[in-house]
Amino acid sequence: MIKHLQRRNIEACYCATAAEACEKVSQIIPDGSTVTWGGTMTIHELNIPERLRQRQSLNILDRAEATSPEEVQQIYLQAFTADYYLTSANAISEDGVIVNIDGNGNRVAAITWGPKHVVFVIGMNKVAQTVEAALARARSTAAPINAQRFEIKTPCQIDGRCHNCNSPDSICSYVHFLRNSRQQGRHIVVLVGEDLGY
Repeated sequence: MIKHLQRRNIEACYCATAAEACEKVSQIIPDGSTVTWGGTMTIHELNIPERLRQRQSLNILDRAEATSPEEVQQIYLQAFTADYYLTSANAISEDGVIVNIDGNGNRVAAITWGPKHVVFVIGMNKVAQTVEAALARARSTAAPINAQRFEIKTPCQIDGRCHNCNSPDSICSYVHFLRNSRQQGRHIVVLVGEDLGY
């Protein structure tokens, strides 16, 4: 998988444990950087925000600390100028295509354009054999769980199955495939030998 990602101009490494992955992400980010993250459970499961806050040299943009919807929106916009944007993936194919779905589009927008670097932390439970299987995992596994987590009113939130809905609250409004990175060193994948996130 690392070789497939490298062929796609994506830097990649493997960490056997969550603790190693947390340390690796911290090592990737130099002092003085501005850092933010999307709504990813994986980053929080690894305690990466807490680890980064211990480094007082970093400027951290955390939408969880916003006190109003306007402040949340401002942090979404500031993410596009961040040095490092941390996220995970809903799925990744064995040949290195990263698949994400998004309700608001802020995460997939930042993955595509804006932040100087995008660091994906991906547990091996998100690996799918093909791109088609990765998309199916994103829509049928990750989306219903996230709809329940955010209490979004969609059919999948009720019964845990994808209905290919056109609900106004659809968590699958934006479907994103990262096939190749146009900029050398912009996209970095840290594969983790544990089950993480959804």
